[in-house]
Amino acid sequence: MAKKISNPFVTTGYAGAEYFCDRESETADLIRLLTNGNNVALVSPRRYGKTDLIRHCFAQREIADHYHTFIVDIYSTKSVADMVNRLGASILDTLKPRGRATWEKFIDIVSSVRANISFDINGMPTWSLGVGDISSPNTTLEQIFSYLSAADKPCLVAIDEFQQITHYSDTNIEAALRTEVQYCTNAHFIFSGSQQHLMGQMFLSPARPFYQSVTLYNLPLLPEDKYCDFCIRMFENYGKNLETDVPHIVFASFEGITYYMQRIMNELFSHTAQGETCVPTEIDNAVQNITANAAMIYEDLMYQLPRKQAETLVAIAKEGKARNITSSRFVKKHSLTSASSVKSAVPALLEKGLVTHETGTYQVYDKFLELWLSKRI
Repeated sequence: MAKKISNPFVTTGYAGAEYFCDRESETADLIRLLTNGNNVALVSPRRYGKTDLIRHCFAQREIADHYHTFIVDIYSTKSVADMVNRLGASILDTLKPRGRATWEKFIDIVSSVRANISFDINGMPTWSLGVGDISSPNTTLEQIFSYLSAADKPCLVAIDEFQQITHYSDTNIEAALRTEVQYCTNAHFIFSGSQQHLMGQMFLSPARPFYQSVTLYNLPLLPEDKYCDFCIRMFENYGKNLETDVPHIVFASFEGITYYMQRIMNELFSHTAQGETCVPTEIDNAVQNITANAAMIYEDLMYQLPRKQAETLVAIAKEGKARNITSSRFVKKHSLTSASSVKSAVPALLEKGLVTHETGTYQVYDKFLELWLSKRI
């Protein structure tokens, strides 16, 4: 059993099975696929809980007792060297607690960067490289895969936000990675991604290197009844009460997206004393507390945006799910300058990650920012 924590509605990281809601069938599916030699493309919008699901799978005995497991997030990477740097650092950090012989083997194999790995006074290594220290990213990548092939246990590697590689200037990275993955028989991979159209293009297009190389797995929303039961149970476990309607309202308000529901439930839990009951009227207070705490950051964000981008962002927030955003109706309704100004603003908002675009619908990515913006005059 996991150590009891102060607030059971975890918003960062994985705190153990006791605080992890459902995903029983998804956990079983992923473990079955991975332990039977498959690579998996795990796809869903961001903040559905993909990474925590991976951590949950890797914590199960079938995996933990028999595999080396690595998780690397490449969302903020801009180049192949950046990705290789992140991959190497993640592997070394994961190996360090497993003993000197384990991490020494990795360091010996990555000879192209070995001189740049530093050691503390206790002889423990640190991957202290900057991107500029990796003079030959492809060579270092090959050496990292050589380690995975030669490791003393089979390896499972999860690469989070995998679609980011499509933005690198080196257009050969997909082919290079596909080749390394294909011949690395001691490791299997989860390619996790949130931009569904990019992930689809990579894995479903016959013209792309990763075509037919993975099992595609779409992660759905948590079932509403499972999540609501989880919320009620967590309150009860801590001597608190939760009116049945509360988690259903939260689920509907935030479209079942795990992170936002957890953040609201965390806030509600923290404001409910032992023996007291959390009621639906507290939900608005929780939202106001969260957005008020972030208001200065949101104000600075809006100040930094060019005027046309800021106006378009507010318009999309007020619309909620915005379609036909260059139509005269949309422009007139939100008092925007022109359709052309919207058309020029949207690519920048997408690139900055402030707006998402799926199946013709635009939305503000951060639901709390959306709520805050929707109240602006």
